Amino acid sequence: MVASLCPPSLSMGTEDYIRTIEWQMMDKHKFFPLSMLSSFTIRCILYPLTLIKTRIQIQHREGMYRGTIDAFSKIFRTEGISGLYKGFWVSTAQIFSGVFYITTYENVRHILARNNLHDRTLKALVSGGCASAVGQTIIVPFDVISQHVMVLGQTDNCPKHGKVVVNPLDIKFHERTKTQVIVDITRELYKRDGIRGFYRGYLASLYAYVPNSALWWSFYHYYQDQLRSISPPWVSHLLLQVVAAPLGGMTTTILTNPLDIVRARLQVQRLDSFSRTFLLLWNEERWNIFTKGLSARIFQSCFFSFAIVLGYESIKRMSINEEYKEGVRW
Repeated sequence: MVASLCPPSLSMGTEDYIRTIEWQMMDKHKFFPLSMLSSFTIRCILYPLTLIKTRIQIQHREGMYRGTIDAFSKIFRTEGISGLYKGFWVSTAQIFSGVFYITTYENVRHILARNNLHDRTLKALVSGGCASAVGQTIIVPFDVISQHVMVLGQTDNCPKHGKVVVNPLDIKFHERTKTQVIVDITRELYKRDGIRGFYRGYLASLYAYVPNSALWWSFYHYYQDQLRSISPPWVSHLLLQVVAAPLGGMTTTILTNPLDIVRARLQVQRLDSFSRTFLLLWNEERWNIFTKGLSARIFQSCFFSFAIVLGYESIKRMSINEEYKEGVRW
């Protein structure tokens, strides 16, 4: 890796630059507030895609929505803009889990480098997996609650019961404020399962998101290297990064889509095991498990990857310590 602990002006040639801004190179007092602000802004913009993805994954076959555009149109027409943001404020806890996620990612990379592992892709694979394990431990309870809010009250065509209203916890949501609904969901989860209820699907989340995170970071660095090898020297490094990010997101999404559907089904429909949920899903969908909700996930992943990396890499450049600024290339 080009980056070192020596000032770039002393250790780099004229064509070299810091390809990865390392953790120890940044002023954390700048990095953390800017990172949290960037994350909140991006989640505000892209949250409707998360909601649409979840609703499509939960429904039986094409019970209500035929795809991403159809889902957006129906939700907006019947529930208004607020329908696209159901559960948003609960999900914003991901901003705080994101701090632990990125801190874990960067520090594991730093530890691996100190132990003479310098392959960028392999470091990203290990660090991404560790970061996701920490992040999921914090965020799963909020995920469980927000997913119940997302699907509450939507209709679905159930093979056994015909058209039904999705309400797995039997929450009274008519004429109730959003805050009251969230409190009722939280209370009902605890009443039924105790603390364990907030970690329903925790292992499924690890099965889904640890590989997803590990692969995403690996592909992100892999595509960066490939793009760099075919690009003229004058091409912006940040441009290569924001192109590599959606490519990595798309590749990872296609590979891990069935795992994410199983996770969503297990958490919302309150099934009791990963294997049973997978078999139930297979009996319902067969090969559609590889494409169910995939367009929403690809849209979400590509836009999210682009926006997150644009914010993340820009903020790293803004937060870099003075002695490394000469080695940074935009």
